[in-house]
Amino acid sequence: MKKRVLVIGAVALGPKAACRFKRLQPSAQVTMIDKDSLISYGGCGIPYYVGGDVPEIKGLYSTSAHVVRDCDYFRNVKGIEVFTEAEAQSIDRRNRSVRVHFISEQKTRDLPYDDLVLAMGANPVLPPIQGTDLSGVHVVATLHHAESIKHAVSKGEVERAVIIGGGAIGLEMAEAFADLWGIETVVIEMMDQLLPSAFGKDMALIVKNHMEEKGVDIRLGERVARIVGNGENRVEAVETDHNRFPCDVVILAVGARPNSRLAQEAGLAVGRSGGILVDRRMRTSDPHIYAGGDCVEIPHLVSGASVHMPLGSLANRQGRVIGTNLAGGSAFFRGTVGTFCLKVFDYGVARAGLTVAQAADAGFDPVHTVVVQSDRAHFYPTMELMYIKLIADRRSRKILGIEAAGTHGDAVKARVDAVASLLPQEPNLDDISNLELTYAPPFASAMDILNNAANSLDNIIAGSHHPIDVMDFLKAFKKDHVRVLDVRSPVQAGPFVKKYGDRWLNINQDVLGCSLENVPRDEPLMLVCGSGPRSYEAQILLKNQGINPNTKNVQGGIGMILVSDPEFAPAGYKKH
Repeated sequence: MKKRVLVIGAVALGPKAACRFKRLQPSAQVTMIDKDSLISYGGCGIPYYVGGDVPEIKGLYSTSAHVVRDCDYFRNVKGIEVFTEAEAQSIDRRNRSVRVHFISEQKTRDLPYDDLVLAMGANPVLPPIQGTDLSGVHVVATLHHAESIKHAVSKGEVERAVIIGGGAIGLEMAEAFADLWGIETVVIEMMDQLLPSAFGKDMALIVKNHMEEKGVDIRLGERVARIVGNGENRVEAVETDHNRFPCDVVILAVGARPNSRLAQEAGLAVGRSGGILVDRRMRTSDPHIYAGGDCVEIPHLVSGASVHMPLGSLANRQGRVIGTNLAGGSAFFRGTVGTFCLKVFDYGVARAGLTVAQAADAGFDPVHTVVVQSDRAHFYPTMELMYIKLIADRRSRKILGIEAAGTHGDAVKARVDAVASLLPQEPNLDDISNLELTYAPPFASAMDILNNAANSLDNIIAGSHHPIDVMDFLKAFKKDHVRVLDVRSPVQAGPFVKKYGDRWLNINQDVLGCSLENVPRDEPLMLVCGSGPRSYEAQILLKNQGINPNTKNVQGGIGMILVSDPEFAPAGYKKH
């Protein structure tokens, strides 16, 4: 008798698992069902369709050969039967069947299975506020949502947009509205930073400043009270606990929850976030039911916690594992290291592992460094600054996480990917310090920024480097608590001396050793240079000479200061 595999969900993981299994057991009977009419699409591409980078929505559900992935495609090319507009209502584990409602036919029948795959994705969170049902209020989860938003925008019906939520989807939609369409856009985030679950405050501040430079109004620490409609039941404003923002469209982007209702009602084990629990073979607590993608929880390989990580990349890899195991194989999916990347206008940002706060919550003693360096050889004409934050455990020196930002997004992603690939093997600082990376001036420096980040963090843990984060420096300086010693050249430092007077002392590194009598001795002193290395060397010199024990080196130097607070620069200042 042919083995019968039934797959619930036909967007990412479902098709991958079904096709992998069918290739391994061509004679088996494979059926997929999905409650939607459109299947097997790249949901992560929705903001780029709305923003115009993807010109036609068919591009999101077509193959690289431009063949539409529909029911006929799966039947004729893959040998898989697909039923769309078919909603699974319940799972009968004892009899191994699923009750399915066929929406267009208004009929219900039971589909049998030998093995079942749950690929039901996640549901967008609807905040508990008034007005989410108004016309013009959208979530971003399916291609139908994408078409509805794009239709309103392209018809000229949208002049002002409000996005509720400062996570990845919210920021991608903000760029889509503001960049191509020139829509006046506001992003409202209740936390005190953007991307609160992905980045530390310092790296998130780079994103915020860049988005504001591009004309997006970012409102942090504001809680939405209600969405207000007009007499025609259409949205006209969003009210927070601080402001009122008139608008024509609202995007709800406050997160997603695993779609695990069917699994819970069937008695399958779920985790803290509501995601279905699976083992390394992607099996649920029922050995005849597999699950993966956005509806499951998986182990975090750095923290050890069970996490919900809704990413299409993970779903596709998990789908292959499930397909292999359905055919009797023994494939494993160990978990995630929390990789993530995002394009925000001209910037690429990426991370892997844990943030400092997440590492502390997981029981580590995190210590970090922030390094600013050119992403190519410093003399190469297309070089741009990259900002990297590397995090390790103080006692074990185990690498816990990395965050990065820069205008060459591919270069940013490459550095984070290099560390991410090592995180499952629990690398330490020496592994990153000596990490062999490809080198040529058009692509990297001879001593790559990753190597230098590890060396900087090694110095901090060893106690030879005493840093201060830029955000702490700015806070202290603005409160008039500290003075600065700038060891750059007078040409570079002069505008800052002129703006800040005797609070900004300039002694060029070249002459610092013979000018020690001019260095303040009995007060806190912040050391700064272009990106940090020269001021670190100045710190060593002053310490060895017993000049001032109260120095702190500003992490990332002027480069990090100006990207964190552009108004700190003197008027008309140009980086040298």
